[in-house]
Amino acid sequence: MSRQSEDRMRPHLFASTLLLAAFAAAHVLRAETFPYDHMHFDATDPAAAVAWYAKYLPARLGSLPDRVVVGRTIFAFAKVDNPLPSAGSAIDHIGISVPNVDAKMKELETAGAKVTMAARTVAGLPKAGFVQDPFGITIELLQDPETLGFHHVHLRVPDPAAELQWFFENYGGERIKWKGHVDAVKYTNPTVLLLADKSDDAAPSQGHAIDHLGWAVPNVDAKVSELGSKGLKTEAPRGVRNLRVGFVFAPGGVRIEMVQGRTEEELVGH
Repeated sequence: MSRQSEDRMRPHLFASTLLLAAFAAAHVLRAETFPYDHMHFDATDPAAAVAWYAKYLPARLGSLPDRVVVGRTIFAFAKVDNPLPSAGSAIDHIGISVPNVDAKMKELETAGAKVTMAARTVAGLPKAGFVQDPFGITIELLQDPETLGFHHVHLRVPDPAAELQWFFENYGGERIKWKGHVDAVKYTNPTVLLLADKSDDAAPSQGHAIDHLGWAVPNVDAKVSELGSKGLKTEAPRGVRNLRVGFVFAPGGVRIEMVQGRTEEELVGH
């Protein structure tokens, strides 16, 4: 190649290098990733909540009467008298992707949900609107054909970047820019995004309609011990049916359950 040709190629090579660097910065994958397992909700009437989700959202009845399954994620409901709404807590809302946002919002409003924000389109992002279900859970309904069904969990925490990094370091996933715009941690099998916005006054999630998040880990005792050694508040592991479970509280007030022993049958539903 001549010197003149080399000179012409240099700008293109430099631009390609910058693109690769930007891609690498936006997509960082941690080697050890734990599967996302469940959402845990508090409701005054869990049976009614199960029936409502199974009827109006892309959910199947679960292997136990207190739950539905969305994709491969369990939505479990515990009976709690007067749980606080999820909005304003560290786990503010969940996102569910549907083929037609406007139609689903009308259907859910007729079924007892309260529309808290009409559907709208933000440049570069899917059309989306918000409802609060009859049980105090805020749901963002969005029209993202790339990921239908359970789509994301949205946190409200004092330091969103640090919080997402904490989840990435402790539960793995992939650091991405969702749709090229929004910082997120992406988990696969099942696919779910973890998003975060800044809030200096969000309440800890425990006791709210979205009480905690759940990951499956191979050794609950070891993971709880590891997180406790970092100065985090934990709850001692214990047996629940065929499972072993333990809890930790993330820096931003998000309560997390870790589960060991989940069977494939529990993730299928019926």
